[in-house]
Amino acid sequence: MYAIIATGGKQYKVAEGDIIRVEKLGAQAGAEVTFDQVLAVSDKKLKVGSPLVKDATVTGSVIGEGKGKKVIVYKYKSKTGYHKKNGHRQAYTEVKIEKINA
Repeated sequence: MYAIIATGGKQYKVAEGDIIRVEKLGAQAGAEVTFDQVLAVSDKKLKVGSPLVKDATVTGSVIGEGKGKKVIVYKYKSKTGYHKKNGHRQAYTEVKIEKINA
């Protein structure tokens, strides 16, 4: 059984027991989170919502938070001597999927 959920502007295909990294949720480690934006659920037969599956939720527990790898942002304009180097590390929350309720 798997589900497709939407959180943080992205979509994730999840199954029970999966560990996923989503945009930072601001929840403490060990807390329980519920994703109610379920786009599709498959249990032998695919059930697709329009746009969401009615009364379907995905429950998970927060493992921890962290930052991703550094991405270098380099801006340059020719003939003007303009150079700007910047870095960014995106914050994430690691979630273990416990149950898919459909």
